[in-house]
Amino acid sequence: MEKTILIIEDEQNINDILAFTFEKEGYKTISAFDGVKGLELAISEKPDLILLDVMLPGMDGFEVCRKVRDKSDVPIVMLTAREDEVDKVLGLELGADDYVTKPYSVRELTARVKANLRRSAYTASELDIPAGAEEDANTIRSGELVINIERYEVTKNSEVIDITLREFELLKFLAQQPDKIFSREKLLENVWGYEYYGDVRTVDVTVRRLREKIEDDPSMPKYIITKRGVGYYFNK
Repeated sequence: MEKTILIIEDEQNINDILAFTFEKEGYKTISAFDGVKGLELAISEKPDLILLDVMLPGMDGFEVCRKVRDKSDVPIVMLTAREDEVDKVLGLELGADDYVTKPYSVRELTARVKANLRRSAYTASELDIPAGAEEDANTIRSGELVINIERYEVTKNSEVIDITLREFELLKFLAQQPDKIFSREKLLENVWGYEYYGDVRTVDVTVRRLREKIEDDPSMPKYIITKRGVGYYFNK
Protein backbone atom coordinates (compact mmCIF):
# COMPACT_ATOMS: atom_id res chain seq x y z
CA MET A 1 0.00 0.00 0.00
CA GLU A 2 1.32 3.45 -0.99
CA LYS A 3 2.50 5.47 1.99
CA THR A 4 1.65 9.16 2.28
CA ILE A 5 4.12 11.75 3.57
CA LEU A 6 2.94 15.18 4.65
CA ILE A 7 5.62 17.84 4.09
CA ILE A 8 5.17 20.97 6.21
CA GLU A 9 7.88 23.34 4.98
CA ASP A 10 7.40 27.03 4.16
CA GLU A 11 10.28 27.36 1.68
CA GLN A 12 8.84 26.50 -1.74
CA ASN A 13 12.08 25.20 -3.25
CA ILE A 14 12.82 22.88 -0.30
CA ASN A 15 9.23 21.65 -0.25
CA ASP A 16 9.41 20.92 -3.98
CA ILE A 17 12.71 19.06 -3.64
CA LEU A 18 11.38 16.94 -0.78
CA ALA A 19 8.19 16.14 -2.70
CA PHE A 20 10.15 15.16 -5.81
CA THR A 21 12.58 13.04 -3.79
CA PHE A 22 9.96 11.01 -1.97
CA GLU A 23 7.63 10.65 -4.94
CA LYS A 24 10.58 9.20 -6.84
CA GLU A 25 10.96 6.73 -3.95
CA GLY A 26 7.35 5.61 -4.48
CA TYR A 27 5.58 7.66 -1.81
CA LYS A 28 2.60 9.94 -2.18
CA THR A 29 3.25 13.45 -0.86
CA ILE A 30 1.04 16.26 0.42
CA SER A 31 2.48 19.74 0.98
CA ALA A 32 1.68 22.58 3.36
CA PHE A 33 3.54 25.88 3.58
CA ASP A 34 2.47 27.11 7.01
CA GLY A 35 1.77 25.55 10.39
CA VAL A 36 -1.98 26.11 10.44
CA LYS A 37 -2.55 24.40 7.08
CA GLY A 38 -0.10 21.68 8.02
CA LEU A 39 -2.02 20.89 11.20
CA GLU A 40 -5.29 20.84 9.25
CA LEU A 41 -3.87 18.35 6.71
CA ALA A 42 -2.28 16.22 9.42
CA ILE A 43 -5.71 15.71 10.98
CA SER A 44 -7.83 15.45 7.82
CA GLU A 45 -5.51 13.44 5.56
CA LYS A 46 -4.06 11.07 8.18
CA PRO A 47 -0.61 10.73 6.55
CA ASP A 48 1.73 7.85 7.37
CA LEU A 49 4.57 10.24 8.31
CA ILE A 50 5.04 13.99 8.73
CA LEU A 51 8.14 15.97 7.78
CA LEU A 52 7.83 19.08 9.93
CA ASP A 53 9.93 22.23 9.71
CA VAL A 54 10.45 24.11 12.97
CA MET A 55 10.35 27.69 11.64
CA LEU A 56 6.89 28.11 10.10
CA PRO A 57 4.54 31.07 9.62
CA GLY A 58 1.21 31.03 11.41
CA MET A 59 2.14 28.32 13.91
CA ASP A 60 5.65 27.05 14.56
CA GLY A 61 6.66 23.41 14.22
CA PHE A 62 6.79 22.82 17.96
CA GLU A 63 3.14 23.83 18.39
CA VAL A 64 2.11 21.79 15.35
CA CYS A 65 3.93 18.79 16.80
CA ARG A 66 2.21 19.18 20.17
CA LYS A 67 -1.25 19.49 18.63
CA VAL A 68 -0.74 16.57 16.24
CA ARG A 69 0.55 14.37 19.05
CA ASP A 70 -2.58 15.11 21.09
CA LYS A 71 -4.60 13.39 18.36
CA SER A 72 -2.30 10.94 16.60
CA ASP A 73 0.76 8.71 16.97
CA VAL A 74 1.86 9.32 13.37
CA PRO A 75 5.69 9.40 13.09
CA ILE A 76 6.98 12.99 13.05
CA VAL A 77 10.43 13.89 11.72
CA MET A 78 11.33 17.49 12.53
CA LEU A 79 13.50 19.56 10.20
CA THR A 80 15.45 22.33 11.90
CA ALA A 81 18.10 24.80 10.82
CA ARG A 82 18.95 25.38 14.46
CA GLU A 83 21.97 23.72 16.02
CA ASP A 84 20.82 24.49 19.56
CA GLU A 85 20.45 21.25 21.52
CA VAL A 86 17.56 22.79 23.46
CA ASP A 87 15.46 22.98 20.28
CA LYS A 88 16.15 19.34 19.45
CA VAL A 89 15.26 18.22 22.94
CA LEU A 90 12.09 20.34 22.94
CA GLY A 91 10.91 18.65 19.75
CA LEU A 92 11.45 15.22 21.26
CA GLU A 93 9.77 16.28 24.50
CA LEU A 94 6.70 17.31 22.52
CA GLY A 95 6.50 13.90 20.89
CA ALA A 96 8.59 14.06 17.71
CA ASP A 97 10.10 10.72 16.76
CA ASP A 98 13.18 12.10 15.07
CA TYR A 99 14.86 15.28 13.88
CA VAL A 100 17.28 16.20 11.11
CA THR A 101 19.37 19.38 11.19
CA LYS A 102 19.73 21.48 8.04
CA PRO A 103 21.70 21.31 5.87
CA TYR A 104 21.04 17.59 5.54
CA SER A 105 21.75 15.17 2.75
CA VAL A 106 18.78 13.79 0.86
CA ARG A 107 20.21 10.31 1.36
CA GLU A 108 20.31 10.70 5.14
CA LEU A 109 16.79 12.14 5.29
CA THR A 110 15.43 9.35 3.08
CA ALA A 111 17.05 6.76 5.37
CA ARG A 112 15.49 8.41 8.43
CA VAL A 113 12.05 8.47 6.83
CA LYS A 114 12.23 4.83 5.77
CA ALA A 115 13.39 3.77 9.23
CA ASN A 116 10.52 5.61 10.90
CA LEU A 117 7.98 4.19 8.47
CA ARG A 118 9.26 0.67 9.10
CA ARG A 119 8.75 1.18 12.82
CA SER A 120 5.15 2.21 12.26
CA ALA A 121 4.32 -0.48 9.69
CA TYR A 122 1.80 -2.43 11.71
CA THR A 123 -1.73 -2.71 10.27
CA ALA A 124 -5.13 -2.21 11.81
CA SER A 125 -5.73 -5.95 11.55
CA GLU A 126 -2.74 -6.58 13.81
CA LEU A 127 -4.32 -4.29 16.38
CA ASP A 128 -7.67 -6.09 16.19
CA ILE A 129 -6.45 -9.24 17.89
CA PRO A 130 -9.09 -10.36 20.42
CA ALA A 131 -8.19 -9.54 24.00
CA GLY A 132 -6.58 -12.53 25.68
CA ALA A 133 -5.57 -14.24 22.43
CA GLU A 134 -2.18 -15.90 22.87
CA GLU A 135 -1.71 -13.64 25.88
CA ASP A 136 1.17 -15.58 27.38
CA ALA A 137 3.25 -15.47 24.20
CA ASN A 138 2.49 -11.85 23.39
CA THR A 139 2.45 -10.31 26.85
CA ILE A 140 5.17 -9.11 29.19
CA ARG A 141 4.13 -8.52 32.79
CA SER A 142 5.99 -6.71 35.52
CA GLY A 143 3.93 -5.94 38.59
CA GLU A 144 0.94 -3.88 37.54
CA LEU A 145 2.53 -3.05 34.16
CA VAL A 146 1.41 -5.15 31.17
CA ILE A 147 2.97 -4.86 27.70
CA ASN A 148 1.00 -6.51 24.89
CA ILE A 149 3.41 -6.93 21.97
CA GLU A 150 0.83 -7.80 19.32
CA ARG A 151 -1.65 -5.09 20.23
CA TYR A 152 1.02 -2.40 20.70
CA GLU A 153 -0.62 -1.66 24.01
CA VAL A 154 0.68 -0.86 27.48
CA THR A 155 -1.60 -0.96 30.51
CA LYS A 156 -1.03 -0.25 34.17
CA ASN A 157 -3.58 -1.26 36.77
CA SER A 158 -5.79 -2.27 33.80
CA GLU A 159 -5.75 1.27 32.38
CA VAL A 160 -4.31 1.88 28.90
CA ILE A 161 -1.30 4.20 28.86
CA ASP A 162 -1.03 6.56 25.88
CA ILE A 163 2.51 6.25 24.51
CA THR A 164 4.03 6.93 21.11
CA LEU A 165 5.25 4.17 18.83
CA ARG A 166 8.88 5.06 19.53
CA GLU A 167 8.30 4.91 23.27
CA PHE A 168 6.59 1.54 22.85
CA GLU A 169 9.47 0.17 20.77
CA LEU A 170 11.99 1.26 23.39
CA LEU A 171 9.96 -0.24 26.23
CA LYS A 172 9.41 -3.48 24.32
CA PHE A 173 13.09 -3.83 23.43
CA LEU A 174 14.21 -3.41 27.04
CA ALA A 175 11.40 -5.52 28.51
CA GLN A 176 12.09 -8.45 26.18
CA GLN A 177 15.61 -8.64 27.63
CA PRO A 178 15.12 -7.84 31.32
CA ASP A 179 18.11 -6.98 33.50
CA LYS A 180 20.38 -6.67 30.45
CA ILE A 181 22.07 -3.28 30.33
CA PHE A 182 22.16 -1.48 26.99
CA SER A 183 24.27 1.56 26.19
CA ARG A 184 22.59 4.55 24.60
CA GLU A 185 24.44 3.82 21.36
CA LYS A 186 23.08 0.26 21.30
CA LEU A 187 19.56 1.50 21.95
CA LEU A 188 19.84 4.00 19.10
CA GLU A 189 21.03 1.25 16.80
CA ASN A 190 18.37 -1.29 17.79
CA VAL A 191 15.33 0.87 18.49
CA TRP A 192 15.81 3.78 16.11
CA GLY A 193 17.28 1.55 13.43
CA TYR A 194 20.25 3.68 12.40
CA GLU A 195 23.11 5.63 13.88
CA TYR A 196 22.63 9.05 15.40
CA TYR A 197 26.32 9.92 15.14
CA GLY A 198 26.74 10.08 18.89
CA ASP A 199 23.62 12.13 19.61
CA VAL A 200 22.64 9.95 22.54
CA ARG A 201 20.53 12.69 24.17
CA THR A 202 17.66 11.33 22.08
CA VAL A 203 17.58 8.19 24.23
CA ASP A 204 17.63 10.14 27.48
CA VAL A 205 14.69 12.29 26.41
CA THR A 206 12.63 9.29 25.30
CA VAL A 207 13.37 7.43 28.53
CA ARG A 208 12.33 10.47 30.55
CA ARG A 209 9.04 10.80 28.66
CA LEU A 210 8.37 7.09 29.04
CA ARG A 211 9.09 7.15 32.76
CA GLU A 212 6.62 10.00 33.21
CA LYS A 213 3.94 7.72 31.79
CA ILE A 214 4.67 4.32 33.35
CA GLU A 215 6.38 5.03 36.66
CA ASP A 216 4.61 5.90 39.93
CA ASP A 217 7.48 8.25 40.70
CA PRO A 218 9.66 9.08 37.64
CA SER A 219 12.43 10.32 39.93
CA MET A 220 12.62 6.87 41.54
CA PRO A 221 11.87 4.49 38.65
CA LYS A 222 11.26 0.80 39.23
CA TYR A 223 10.87 -0.35 35.62
CA ILE A 224 13.46 1.45 33.48
CA ILE A 225 16.61 1.73 35.54
CA THR A 226 19.71 3.79 34.84
CA LYS A 227 23.10 2.15 35.22
CA ARG A 228 25.19 5.22 35.73
CA GLY A 229 27.88 5.65 33.11
CA VAL A 230 26.65 2.62 31.13
CA GLY A 231 23.04 2.84 29.99
CA TYR A 232 19.57 1.49 30.82
CA TYR A 233 17.89 -1.80 31.66
CA PHE A 234 14.38 -3.09 32.39
CA ASN A 235 13.78 -4.31 35.91
CA LYS A 236 11.15 -7.06 35.66
